[in-house]
Amino acid sequence: MERQLLKDPEAFPNAEVLEAELGRLYAVLRALMQTIEAEDFGLEPEWRFYRDGKAWLCKVALKRKTVAWLSVWSSCIKLAFYFTEKSGTGIPDLDIQDAHKEQYRTREPVGKLRPLVVELRTKGQLRDAYTLLRYKISTL
Repeated sequence: MERQLLKDPEAFPNAEVLEAELGRLYAVLRALMQTIEAEDFGLEPEWRFYRDGKAWLCKVALKRKTVAWLSVWSSCIKLAFYFTEKSGTGIPDLDIQDAHKEQYRTREPVGKLRPLVVELRTKGQLRDAYTLLRYKISTL
């Protein structure tokens, strides 16, 4: 059964903690973080413990604008994007897996926002994540 990790409010998710929690998935997270923090993206990850969810989440931001939310699970890394009706209109045209497009199309909105969650288990799955990050940045 899938369970959310990083539940200890006292254990800031530094490289050592993340590697211990994620095991083989740490290489995927490391590749993601290195890419999004590089000049091409220029995104800033900000880890914070959220008491309502009782876990550490990483807000991925461009300046002060939230681009995505990252959470760590026992079987994957989840990268969640939230789009307004207007900002999500280009998703069907993106070069991403059809399953992501279908998920976006059928997922119930959260308030005025429609979520799209990408589950990352391998480095090969990062391509869709990068495409969505670029798209989300273009809508800000």
